[in-house]
Amino acid sequence: MRFCLSPAARRAAGEAFLCTAPILAGFWFVGVSYGLYMHSMGFPFWYPPVMAAVIFGGSLEFIAVSMLASPFAPAATAAVALAVQARHLFYGLSMAERYRGMGWKLPFLVFWLCDETFALNYTARVPADTDRSWFYFFVSLFNYLYWVSGALLGGLAGAALSSLPLEGMSFVMTAMFVVIFLEQLLHERRPWTALIGIAAAAGCLRVFGAEDFMLPAMGLILAAVTLFRRPLERAAGGAS
Repeated sequence: MRFCLSPAARRAAGEAFLCTAPILAGFWFVGVSYGLYMHSMGFPFWYPPVMAAVIFGGSLEFIAVSMLASPFAPAATAAVALAVQARHLFYGLSMAERYRGMGWKLPFLVFWLCDETFALNYTARVPADTDRSWFYFFVSLFNYLYWVSGALLGGLAGAALSSLPLEGMSFVMTAMFVVIFLEQLLHERRPWTALIGIAAAAGCLRVFGAEDFMLPAMGLILAAVTLFRRPLERAAGGAS
């Protein structure tokens, strides 16, 4: 591949790899956990990398495992997918100006956009001697490959360790969401949004039960943060 790339593209690839290297460890850890989790749910080893390559949705892929094991419900599946991944609408709007004029790279940049890629491409200071479009492209590509390869390793590891009990791996999804929630909570001095989420989830769990509380809770959270958007923004501004 090296001889097919221009010097500008190779320079951008080197810069992008240095920028994304810390993400490799995190993506492989979560990706391997995802592969093991899918295997513990009875799926063959090739499911995790295929799901990772096609969906590339992180948390949505964990949720999709239980959906695949549940009765066919396309409307509910689409609603959950939209609710979980709706933040990408805002990512896309924020990156629209940076990705302008990318030509053939644009479809790949759009599909490969995830939380980590957005954070890097939005905040990275691209060196003056580095082609910005190639830098964005390789950051997105490397993160995509990290996640897919991690899922593949997890699937292969699950198949190799098939004699070991892996039922407890289903807790990986719960642990991942708890860690994400705590990480966000630690960065908020006034955790009003966290309290809204906890109250909405607890209330809907009480009313609708464990099997049906997710969609009402997400709808209630969306309505609450929309209704109280200005007070929440003022509180966040005062905290900073």
